[in-house]
Amino acid sequence: MSDTKNQEHPLWYEHSGTDPLMVTAVHSGHALRDELREIMALDEETRLREEDPFTDAWISISDNYILPERSRFEIDLNRAREEAMYMSPEDAWGLELWKTPPTHEMQIRSLEEYDAFYVELRKLFDQMQARHGRFVVFDLHAYNHRRDGPDAPPQNPQLNPEVNIGTGTMDREYWCPVVDRFIHDLKAFDFIGHHLDVRENVKFVGRQFPRWVHSHYPKVACVMSVEFKKFYMDEWSGMGDPIKVQAIRQALASTLPGIKETLVAMT
Repeated sequence: MSDTKNQEHPLWYEHSGTDPLMVTAVHSGHALRDELREIMALDEETRLREEDPFTDAWISISDNYILPERSRFEIDLNRAREEAMYMSPEDAWGLELWKTPPTHEMQIRSLEEYDAFYVELRKLFDQMQARHGRFVVFDLHAYNHRRDGPDAPPQNPQLNPEVNIGTGTMDREYWCPVVDRFIHDLKAFDFIGHHLDVRENVKFVGRQFPRWVHSHYPKVACVMSVEFKKFYMDEWSGMGDPIKVQAIRQALASTLPGIKETLVAMT
């Protein structure tokens, strides 16, 4: 667990083990610093709807994980540093965010959290490189598909797969054996009597987190941004389906043997 002084809540939890896989869920956090909560205009339900609930339930498939606890509305670790704090509705799906704008000092404190996270990543990934040579990162997310309201039809499933694998920031040709094996094994999993609709780069291609990792660890780290459509929960009430949440965890875990086998074959 890591924190900085004078914080009301940890910045993240982490665990280091021996797997050649790191898992993170950078948008699962919901906590806010007290000073930001006091000026936040969004209600809890709206804020939760734009976060990634339950993605934290899946990180323990590996003994290597780092789990940010702060909300993306405090600092978004998956955006470039200069865009990482949402200041206007244009930054956040048109939402009115603040009763009064965060002060310069508040912004600095949020950016210090951003910097601390990426410093910690360098330490963790350097250790994994020294141990394994190559390794894989699951960048877990979730996305909304019922934005028109709880009673409106969901968005077109042809354009909204159950699982979107973002690979747009990597050397796709180099990492082809890992990505193809992962997608094959995830599709093959018996997901409560059917097979998941898994497609690549349909909704998302990956953003700052995988871009940063691939720029600092080329041909060392393979980050797959795994975005689950919120079919496992009610995105308007925030209630999850425990059977589906657990099944997603099992589906992800089922891909680990193939990933490890493929990494060994690449050496």
